[in-house]
Amino acid sequence: MAPEKRSLIDGSGNWTRRKFLGAVAGATAGASLAPGLMLGAERARAGTPQTVAILATKVAKYSHAQHFIDRFLEGYGWHGKHHRPSLKLVSMYVDQFPENDLARERSKRHNVPIYPSIAEALTRGGSKLAVDGVLIIAEHGEYPQNEMGQKLYPRYKFFKETVDVFESSKRSVPVFNDKHLSTDWKESVEMVEDSRRLGFAFLAGSSLPVTWRIPSIELPLETELEESVAVCYGGVDSYDFHGFETAQCMSERRAGGEVGVKAVQALKGEALWKRVESNPGTKELLFAALARSHSLKAPEGYTIWRPTVEWIREKAPEATGFFVEHRDGFKTAMFLLNGLLRDFNYAGRVKGGEIASCQMQLPMPPSNTTLADFFNPLVNNIERTILSGRATYPVERTLLTSGMTLAGVKSLHRDQSRIETPEMKVAYRAGKESVFWRA
Repeated sequence: MAPEKRSLIDGSGNWTRRKFLGAVAGATAGASLAPGLMLGAERARAGTPQTVAILATKVAKYSHAQHFIDRFLEGYGWHGKHHRPSLKLVSMYVDQFPENDLARERSKRHNVPIYPSIAEALTRGGSKLAVDGVLIIAEHGEYPQNEMGQKLYPRYKFFKETVDVFESSKRSVPVFNDKHLSTDWKESVEMVEDSRRLGFAFLAGSSLPVTWRIPSIELPLETELEESVAVCYGGVDSYDFHGFETAQCMSERRAGGEVGVKAVQALKGEALWKRVESNPGTKELLFAALARSHSLKAPEGYTIWRPTVEWIREKAPEATGFFVEHRDGFKTAMFLLNGLLRDFNYAGRVKGGEIASCQMQLPMPPSNTTLADFFNPLVNNIERTILSGRATYPVERTLLTSGMTLAGVKSLHRDQSRIETPEMKVAYRAGKESVFWRA
């Protein structure tokens, strides 16, 4: 019999106090041991590698799915050596096959079957779960958009079909979900609930929290942090998620831990810069973060330019700012500054006035020779999660950053109005050490 389903949200979609406390305990101790973990451990001791299935929307050049598949099949650079994962990719499900598809070639060359359904990929054509870990890479592909312009990638659908196999098999294994959880808050919450209910480690999110940092800084737990700012580039309901992850992996280390988000507002044009000019602390952090950038655009004939709001407005005329108010009064601001820069940078103010800042490296592939190495630490965290049965960082972070992204999209859709988020009462604590790439 499948475990009884017990909702951890109330009728309005709020994160209840029971879940609020459970999230803190779960994030501190790590996810529960998956029921199938011992079976995988016994195989590992016998010299048989644990196995994974990848569920992808499409596999094309530079798609997320290509990066994950190639690293599991070919390995990747890690601490000065070429690392071969201790996990074996044994099955795939691919939803779409464009003209530039790479999935079939990888399948043939490495003898990894592509199954016609998610259930068959997870059972490897049998009747019960037959892998030790699942990766959901539902990014890229042709999918419809909703009225707010969000592309409806089937992350939730892939996840629920995976859970169906777990329930019918009476066994669960760790799951990784690439990027944000869903375009719907209640679906995002349900995904985290399912992982708790069935007791499997659930890892999700972006490469930003685990990529290398310049300089390699880590805020100690219980730092008296007062405000966070991230500056980056990219589109709404896309790279904005990366920006929120850039800020949140630092903000969550503040004294008292994360307690949830009260409201989100997205601003553009005059309203954005009026908000910045009226908040000198935020403005100072904005320029501190920009000072970590390696890609700032200077005026014609110059290699560098003095930092002013006018300079930002000239180079990033379509800038978007997102302002997040946390339930404890903490503030996060995130800026998409397309045209001014092409990297991800963080600055945070510690009580007393000290500013901690760094760049989080996300070099995008401009040519055939660029490897997008920021996927290496993310794959390594996936490996560690599947092998141990415990998530290396709390999925509650990704739940909150998913919610921030959704609220930001909604704010823009509603003429830049402030979006109250009483449902985002998500509390958790980060692990003692961050898991970003230090080598």
